[in-house]
Amino acid sequence: MKVKFPSQDGYFSVSAILREHGLNTICSSALCPNRAECWTERTATFLILGDVCTRNCGFCAVAKGVPLPPAPDEPERVAEAAASLGLRYVVVTSVTRDDLTDGGGAHFVRVIQALRSRIPGVRVETLVPDFNGEEAPLRAVLDAAPDVLAHNIETVESLYARIGRPAAGYRRSLEVLHRAKALGPSVTKSGLMIGLGETGDDLARTMADLRAAGCELLTIGQYLQPSKRHAPVARYCEPAEFESLRREALGLGFAGVESGPLVRSSYRAHKLQAGSPAAVPSQA
Repeated sequence: MKVKFPSQDGYFSVSAILREHGLNTICSSALCPNRAECWTERTATFLILGDVCTRNCGFCAVAKGVPLPPAPDEPERVAEAAASLGLRYVVVTSVTRDDLTDGGGAHFVRVIQALRSRIPGVRVETLVPDFNGEEAPLRAVLDAAPDVLAHNIETVESLYARIGRPAAGYRRSLEVLHRAKALGPSVTKSGLMIGLGETGDDLARTMADLRAAGCELLTIGQYLQPSKRHAPVARYCEPAEFESLRREALGLGFAGVESGPLVRSSYRAHKLQAGSPAAVPSQA
């Protein structure tokens, strides 16, 4: 697996615009291997609510600790940056903010509203945390009508302890997706990492669980260890396995699947959403 070193003007233009507006991206904070490709194409995934997460997941490179209060002007800065980049499809995610009573749900709403106000006709994908299982923040985000509501399941249920998440978190994540499909018209999406020690049966069960929760879009990528402090890679999966999983997921009824070693949850998000029906009948 190789990625090209950034050498085109688009990459450095994106970097300059992000610096100008004082914004974070998951591309940088999570050490995404596709940053050069995406920024060269003048697209990025905005990371809101700061760059410090209140959880300590064993797979994630995002900084952990005590975050600062949300910046009131961040929604407008995101909208201005997206306009400067010429984006018509904007992906917004956040760190997990367990310190906030609503988990940051109201801030997501303000970002969606700012984007729609600044860029008429823009499509918005929100990759949200689990909001500690609370329905009200999720409902607030859905009431703002993002085109896609994404929430990552991350891995199979049996490996949740290995990535530093409580076992109950798996069911909570499925409930987020189930509620999102029940409460709003947004297309629902999730992401899976492989190579952490899961089996084929584990993956089949997880994909079936996601479809039963009404999930319509799926990304599957290779887990890469960010540092020696993070969970180790159990194995590197062959490209043929990713293609097999893509076919299996489509056979389960997913409307769109992006699967490959370097795929991440927001990778080519606009293409995955554009190539899919607005809705897929739920198996819930």
